[in-house]
Formats: sequence, structure tokens, C-alpha cells
Amino acid sequence: MQEFVDLLKILLPAGVVLYGMYLTVKAFLNKEFEKKLVDIKIKNTETVLPIRLQAYERMALFLERISPANLVVRVNDASFSSVAFHQQLLHEIREEFSHNLSQQVYMSDQAWDNVKKAMDDIISIINMAADKTNPQSRSIELAKNIFDLLSTRSEDPVNNALRFLKIEIRQAF
Repeated sequence: MQEFVDLLKILLPAGVVLYGMYLTVKAFLNKEFEKKLVDIKIKNTETVLPIRLQAYERMALFLERISPANLVVRVNDASFSSVAFHQQLLHEIREEFSHNLSQQVYMSDQAWDNVKKAMDDIISIINMAADKTNPQSRSIELAKNIFDLLSTRSEDPVNNALRFLKIEIRQAF
């Protein structure tokens, strides 16, 4: 029995010391892991932040390019009929959109939805103006109808989307 007590006298303190060492090493490793995680997040932020900012910049440029004031002036050709002009406007918007489609990965869902809604509203305005325009008329008639419809709206879809993008950028940065 004395040997068992002597063995316990040796094993019990050794076990306590071993458990203490286990807790110390575990705390050290957890701290190191957290430090590495923070370093990874910092490096990730350094990489992703400029890309996200660039995505918002590209979508702001997209919105500016599809705004009727810029789009009509950039695409208009006096030789176009209203039908050809209508098709060219829609083609330009779709091309711009498909060119910037990958930017949605770096944006919030709300921001992307606002951009898509603005694009859909512009397409809708162009289509409504085309419906009101004689197909044999010149492109200037369609342009006039687009601006007339836009002026009757209480809100500009492009400005709403741009405003949302700016607010989101200010919050993130």
C-alpha cells in the first residue's frame, strides 16, 4: 500500500504539471493560430479591397454610360431610323452589362440589384419611347421621346442606383 501512495505522490504532481503544460501549450497555439488568422485577413483585405473598390467604380461607370443622356448622345447617328436606333441602344446596354457582369461577385446583393433595376428601368423607358415613335421616323424622334418619358418620371433610375453605390462605398470604406 505504501508503494501505491508513493506512486501517487509522484504521479499526481507530475499529472498536474503535465496538465498545466498542456493548457499552456494549447493557449500558445491558439494565440498563434489567431495571429495567423489575423495576418491572413489583413492580406486578404489588402488584395480584395482594391478589387471591390474597382468593381464599384466600374458599375458607376456602367450606370453613367447607360444613362439616357450619355447613351443617346454617344450612340446617335443621324442616318439611323428610329427602329435601328432603338436596336442599337438596347445592344449597347446589353454589351455594357455583359462586359461588367463579373463585378457582381465583389458587390453586395442589394447593390447589384439596384444596378440591375436601373438597367431594366432604362430599357423599359427606351422600349416605351420606341412604342410611341413612328418606325419610319428618324432617330432624333426616338431620342426626343426617351427624354420626354424620362422627364415625366419622379426619380432617375441611374441616379438612384449611383446614390446607393456611393452610400455603400462610404460605409465599407
